[in-house]
Amino acid sequence: MKYLAQAAVAATLAGSMGLQPALADTAKIGFVTTLTTPAAVIGNDMKNAAELAREHLGGKAGDTDLEIIFADDGFAPETGKQATDKLVKQDDVDFVTGFIWSHVLLASRKSALDGGKFLISANAGPSQMAGKLCDENYFSTSWQNDQTPMAMGEVLNQQGVKSLYIMAPNYAAGKDMVEGVERTYKGEIKGKDLTKWGADAQLDFSAELAKAEASGAEGIFVFYPGGAGAAFAKQYDQAGLADKLPLYSVFTVDALSLPKLQDAGLGAIMGSRTTQQWDPTLDNAANKKFVDDFKAKYGTYPSFYAAQSYDAIMLIASAIEAAGGNMDDTDALRAGLKAADFDSVRGDFKFGNNNMPIQDFYLREVVADDDGKWTTKVVSTVFEDHQDSYAAECKLN
Repeated sequence: MKYLAQAAVAATLAGSMGLQPALADTAKIGFVTTLTTPAAVIGNDMKNAAELAREHLGGKAGDTDLEIIFADDGFAPETGKQATDKLVKQDDVDFVTGFIWSHVLLASRKSALDGGKFLISANAGPSQMAGKLCDENYFSTSWQNDQTPMAMGEVLNQQGVKSLYIMAPNYAAGKDMVEGVERTYKGEIKGKDLTKWGADAQLDFSAELAKAEASGAEGIFVFYPGGAGAAFAKQYDQAGLADKLPLYSVFTVDALSLPKLQDAGLGAIMGSRTTQQWDPTLDNAANKKFVDDFKAKYGTYPSFYAAQSYDAIMLIASAIEAAGGNMDDTDALRAGLKAADFDSVRGDFKFGNNNMPIQDFYLREVVADDDGKWTTKVVSTVFEDHQDSYAAECKLN
């Protein structure tokens, strides 16, 4: 009887314990970015921002420890997919985030989502994933690719630019950027070049710049992230086009390229215009702390890549807290992500039906700060509470 009584008590305790939520000691975040090849300058900026976010959180989301596992996509879709597969199957992460490149994200999406993980893009915003490939477990802390160039198209209209020459790399994001500016720009497109991209990306733009100058266009719109942007800016400056063909860009002139452009004395970039949903001068407490601490820790201004990566970690932490640390409660975690209940460096934003941010977009100008360092400042607000053009194609409510 004694043994039967002990067994009954043990069963009762086991049953009562089963009613308690399965609280995790540690939440694992897989972070896929480019850590090799020349594009590592972007990936390292994202990595630095993610680590700063974890530091600001004290390494925890509520009572749950946060572990970030970084993985290199090698600037290639196949490598990015392999990295994601490892994070999902071997490391058994709870969230997969990062992703600079649209073609890498598109190649990796099924590995994460079919593996039952939450997928949060900190940069890439391919149109497919905002529309027909949207998913209840996919979120973004950046934008849909078309939105930023759509804002630039509206700027061009406002500034009375009657004709335009367009240049961008020939891959998913490049095509989205071109479609985005064409979606809103009402003037004449004098010419368009989609250049080779990837590990052997085209970096000599002399022929395209000559065509642009000869076209008679009143401005040139370009999208060249990373090292390609610096190469373009140097050749644009050397061609003496600043007064003949004013530069309007997206994701080309940023905190990563500006120090190098300044060191090279490429003054043609000063005063050029770009559009973005974030800027280091945005006046909110979260952004001030992020920018000040990033500069103090790493010695440079953060890029928009960094800002979006910082927000991605903060978003994930807010969802874990909302779920009370129960990493098995996917509904609670999803609701926590959807609520976006954290202090974003961009200020207020909310998620649309397709889990893409609805947010403001700004016109920014390249300027020198009080210390003489080249950076950007907000000139005006182009769009308020802007939702991407593909939300209507998404099956989610």
